Amino acid sequence: MSLSLYQASIPVFVRMFGNLSTILDKAAAHAEAKKIDPAVLVNARLAPDMHPLVRQIQIASDAVKGCAARLAGADVPSFADTETSIPELQARIRKTLAFIQGFSAEQIEAGAEREIVLRFPGAELKFSGQDYLLHFVLPNFYFHVTTAYAILRHNGLEIGKMDYLGRP
Repeated sequence: MSLSLYQASIPVFVRMFGNLSTILDKAAAHAEAKKIDPAVLVNARLAPDMHPLVRQIQIASDAVKGCAARLAGADVPSFADTETSIPELQARIRKTLAFIQGFSAEQIEAGAEREIVLRFPGAELKFSGQDYLLHFVLPNFYFHVTTAYAILRHNGLEIGKMDYLGRP
C-alpha cells in the first residue's frame, strides 16, 4: 500500500499540533507554578537572531494552512499574527486545525501534480504538489515545531521526547 499525499500531510499536522498544544498547556502550568509571567515564555527565543516562541507557532500554522489550501487548489487564508499569550497561541492552533481538517482526502490528492509557486522577495520557488509537501512544508513545519519545543525546554519546562512525539 502506498502512502497518500493526504496521509503524509493532514493527519501528521493534526498530530503534531495536538502534541504542541499539550506542551503549551504544560508551559502555562509551569509558568503558574514557578510564578513566571507567561509572556516571558511566549517571547523567549533560543538565540538573539531567531524568532521567539510566538513566531515559531505562527510560522508552523502558516505552513500547514498554506499547504492544505495550495494542494486543494483553494485560497490560502490570512491569519493576523497578533497572538501575545499562550491562550491566543492555543486558539491559533485550533483555528489552523479547523481549517486544514475541512479538506477531504480527495481534495488534497488532487494537488499531487499541481504546480505550486511560492514568491519571496528576490526568489521564486516552483514545486509539484508532492515535492512541495515533502521537500518544503514538512521540513519547515518540523523545524518550527521542534524549535518551539526547544525554546520551552530551554526555559525550564520539564518535557521530553515523548511529549514532542506524543502517544499513539
